[in-house]
Amino acid sequence: MHIQDELADARRPTRTIGTLMNSVESLAARVRDGDEAAFQLIYDRYARPLISFIYDQVGERALAEELTQETFVRAYRGIGSLRDDCHLSTWLFGIAKNVARESLRARRRGGKQIEFEDPAVGRVCDKEPPPDNQLLQEELNARIHDALRCLDEDKRLVFTLKVFHERSYEEIKEITGFSIPKIKIDLHRARVEMRRLVGSYLEVRR
Repeated sequence: MHIQDELADARRPTRTIGTLMNSVESLAARVRDGDEAAFQLIYDRYARPLISFIYDQVGERALAEELTQETFVRAYRGIGSLRDDCHLSTWLFGIAKNVARESLRARRRGGKQIEFEDPAVGRVCDKEPPPDNQLLQEELNARIHDALRCLDEDKRLVFTLKVFHERSYEEIKEITGFSIPKIKIDLHRARVEMRRLVGSYLEVRR
């Protein structure tokens, strides 16, 4: 198994099925018609993946939760502008990307450092591992965030979207605004760097 597959297995968000009967297209249309219950279904479906995605960018759980709320505030206000040919999930990840990036840049201007080292913080959307694997899972999550911290912003963004959230190149292009050649180059370089930083640890855990 390639290292990116192992990382994805360790960090992949769980999938929910409770609202699958409601197509995203109909939910978005219902929200545009003033149906707040439909927006709650959108929130229920996408909140955990978006928290996970933002957490991978900013490295703080509380901040990720706060920025996820901001993402949904912006989504609610802007859903009337959602194009019919735009996937709702791609649109939401695009908003989340902008919110996370704005937060990171604001904190840099303020001279604050983004912390990635908290070993007790797992992904919000992970399934609870068995008790005997809990510490190993927490340690792996901390190692992955240490490694993510070493990537530049573009590579971290592309890597998490492709490996952890299994987005296609076209979806990543839509979310980030990057060209597909840039995405492929950044992804390759990020994989090389993550393999260097985390690969030996994964070998030890086997």
